[in-house]
Formats: sequence, structure tokens, C-alpha cells
Amino acid sequence: MTSCHLSIDKLLEGGLMMDTSQHPYESYFHMLTPALSSKAEEFTVLGYGEIKIEDIWTFLTKKKWRKPKEGIRVYELVSDVLSLKVGEYMNYATVEAYKSQDWFSDLDSVELQELLLPKDK
Repeated sequence: MTSCHLSIDKLLEGGLMMDTSQHPYESYFHMLTPALSSKAEEFTVLGYGEIKIEDIWTFLTKKKWRKPKEGIRVYELVSDVLSLKVGEYMNYATVEAYKSQDWFSDLDSVELQELLLPKDK
């Protein structure tokens, strides 16, 4: 196994629910955890609720680092994490929430009808 696979296995064993598709920067996750934690705490202090480091990591790997650079340095990744603006993340999170397939999957047909049909007064 490569070190990249080992780090993903360790993350999954640790209970973190992450996408298992390989991103070239996956092996840096453990080194970036302090910066990710700091950014998550910053969002909480700013009043945006509790945002998990895994959510920030997903944003970074799917959006900001969509096109990875070869030979990237750890300090560049740390800089990307620490310079992340809450607006960037919240825009991404909002779009992802709208992309969810079925908002009403938890409702049965009676509840859905009650929700959609106006009640007579």
C-alpha cells in the first residue's frame, strides 16, 4: 500500500466519513488538520454554527483544489486553508444543498399532500 492509501485507511478507521475517491492531496490531510481545525473554529466564532473539518476538506478538494498542482508544497496548502473566506465556503455549501436529490424523501405521501395542499380555514 502507498502512503496515500494508508492515510485514507487511518482516516476511515478514525471514524471520519470522507469520500474514498483519491485526490492527489489526500496524503496531506493529517498535516493540515491543525489548520482545518483553526478554520472550523473561526467559522464557529463568526456565528456560522459548527462546521466540520471534513466539510472544509471536501470543499477544498472538490472546489478550490479541483485542478491540483504537481509538486505543491505543504505551506501552499496551509495558506489555502487559512485564507479560505466564509463566504466562499457558504456559497459552496448552499449550492451543494440545492443539488441534493430529494428534499422530501423522509415524508410519506400523506405528509407530502398536507404540505402541498392549502388547508381550508
